[in-house]
Amino acid sequence: MSIYTFNKQEKLKSKKLIESVFTKGKSFLVFPVKVMYLVVDEPLDFPIKIGVTASSRNFKKAVDRNRIKRILREQYRLYKLPLHEFTNEHQIQIAVFFMFIDKAVPPTSLVKKKMPLIIEKLIKSLDETIATNA
Repeated sequence: MSIYTFNKQEKLKSKKLIESVFTKGKSFLVFPVKVMYLVVDEPLDFPIKIGVTASSRNFKKAVDRNRIKRILREQYRLYKLPLHEFTNEHQIQIAVFFMFIDKAVPPTSLVKKKMPLIIEKLIKSLDETIATNA
C-alpha cells in the first residue's frame, strides 16, 4: 500500500462528527485556509478524517468550488505523512476540516506552499492539546 493516497476511509462524511468538529473543535488560520480540528474519543475506522470546503457565497460556480477542494485534497495527500506519524505515535484519532476562505481561486503553487505550514501548525496545536489534557 502506498503512503501517498487519499482513500474513502480518510474522508470526513459523518454529519454527527462534522457537527462536533464545528461545535467542540478548535481552529486556527493559515491564510487562505482555516483549519478546524477535534481529537475524537470514540473509535474511528481511520485515525485521521479529513473534510474540505469552499464557500458558495465566495464561489458561485460549482466548478470553482470543486477545483479548490481538489487542490486542497491533493496537497493534503502529498504532505500528510508527518501528521500520520504524530497520530500513530500518540495513539490519537482526529477529525480535521479545511475551509478555504479567500475570495479568489488559488493557484496550486500557493496551496503547495501553505500546506506544509498548515500540517506543522496542526501538529503543534495537537501537541499542546494533548499536553493540557494529560
